[in-house]
Amino acid sequence: MTVTPYSSDGSKREQVEQMFDAISPKYDLLNRLFSMGIDQRWRRLVIRSVGEEPTDRLLDVATGTADLAILAAKTVKEVIGIDISEGMLSHGRTKVKDRGLEDRITLQQADSIALPFDDARFDAVTVAFGVRNFEDLERGLSEMFRVLRPGGRLFVLEFSKPQRTPMRQLFRFYFHRVMPLIGRSVSKDSAAYTYLPQSVDAFPEGPAFKALLRAAGGREVRARGLTGGIATLYSARK
Repeated sequence: MTVTPYSSDGSKREQVEQMFDAISPKYDLLNRLFSMGIDQRWRRLVIRSVGEEPTDRLLDVATGTADLAILAAKTVKEVIGIDISEGMLSHGRTKVKDRGLEDRITLQQADSIALPFDDARFDAVTVAFGVRNFEDLERGLSEMFRVLRPGGRLFVLEFSKPQRTPMRQLFRFYFHRVMPLIGRSVSKDSAAYTYLPQSVDAFPEGPAFKALLRAAGGREVRARGLTGGIATLYSARK
């Protein structure tokens, strides 16, 4: 299943890679600006959830500039972050080095639909705001469960659409009008921050995504709405 709109010129993977390479210098700035820092609070919630059980090896898929990987390294011995965008990874490596975490975090370029790891390699897998960019969502979910050990846990943090008034209307206006305007101005990329609201609209959130997690091999599937439904934290056990 392809869940994100993209043009017919090249594969979705190629277009997503090029887009994130282009915006990588401004990515962290725009994340903090758009969310007013709430995105970091959400990421810390993911890491607290990971820490509820012993976790020695963690894979962070679509790691971007390594925000979640860096938080995870405070409690997890070995963290591997993968992303298709070398531009994003380059900024992530600089952040990892500046924090002296090179002995705990490894960042490498890889595709979510063909993870270069053995079966049952990790105790936990995380992905923050990345599954809607997968070229093949079902295959990407299956791959993440494949590399989890039996009993291991998957955590997916993703945007969702608030259902209650007035948050629903405010969110839609902000995502579709304000965010693309600011994003284009700061990043100088005409497509990236139009793509974001389109990708959120297209994503099979809530019960539909929970069904996909079960179909991919997940059990104990849960969903927790965050900040009025702006984001959702999904969890599942292999």
